Amino acid sequence: MPDILPNPLAPARPQVPAAEQTLRILAFLARQRGPVAAATLATQLGIPRSSVYHLLATLEQHGFVVHVASERRWGLGTAAFELAGGYARQQPLARLGRPLVAGLADRTGESAHLAVMTGSDVLYIVEERAPRRPALVTDVGVRLPAHLTATGRAMLAALPREQVRALYPDAASFADRTGRGPRGPGELREVLRQVRAAGHATEDGEVTLGLRSVAASVHDHTGWPVAAMAVTWPDDGVHDAERFAALVTDAAAELGRRLYGSGVGGGR
Repeated sequence: MPDILPNPLAPARPQVPAAEQTLRILAFLARQRGPVAAATLATQLGIPRSSVYHLLATLEQHGFVVHVASERRWGLGTAAFELAGGYARQQPLARLGRPLVAGLADRTGESAHLAVMTGSDVLYIVEERAPRRPALVTDVGVRLPAHLTATGRAMLAALPREQVRALYPDAASFADRTGRGPRGPGELREVLRQVRAAGHATEDGEVTLGLRSVAASVHDHTGWPVAAMAVTWPDDGVHDAERFAALVTDAAAELGRRLYGSGVGGGR
């Protein structure tokens, strides 16, 4: 059998070891439940430790990783969340989530929405406005501080605690809208503890005075919070918040099943 020679006209595939190693580092971090040590990256990926440190330094400069100095570990940064949010906005989260959000609005008679994390903000990608209900600030494309919103709290409660500390290192990280809500890392930890205990997140006037929300997170097959679903209603003392919480949690779990074949609603 004659030798098969390479086609001299075929374009050569460029070899960019640094680019490949960078992508492998990001992919590895994305699969972990929390930040990991640089030595772990070097061992697991077979990359020289000096190269790992150089690549992590570059990734940190551009916001793709964060260094948890107190633990000497590295985790995904806000720029990585931006990429994940960009994918979610395009496909398939919004497409699969839209009918479930519409169903929530129908069953509750109130406005419902779906949001994703982007850095320390939430970004709204689907909204279903209920008839004759007040206008909300949660239009598609709007960003709000995650620690003030029910959807943001639902997702933050499901993140590793080290990741939350990296996103909210000090009091300067906490924006304010109505004078309500956590103002520092300690207060946020208590809010997220309550979310995990309840299995869902709430918000009462922290975004808009006179409006309340309840939300549950949507998890991928590893338990990572990829989105959150919420219902918002006027704080008039008439509505059944516990019923809304149950409906939102069920809808979030169903979206997880449709996306990944399994789903867990609510904070953890």
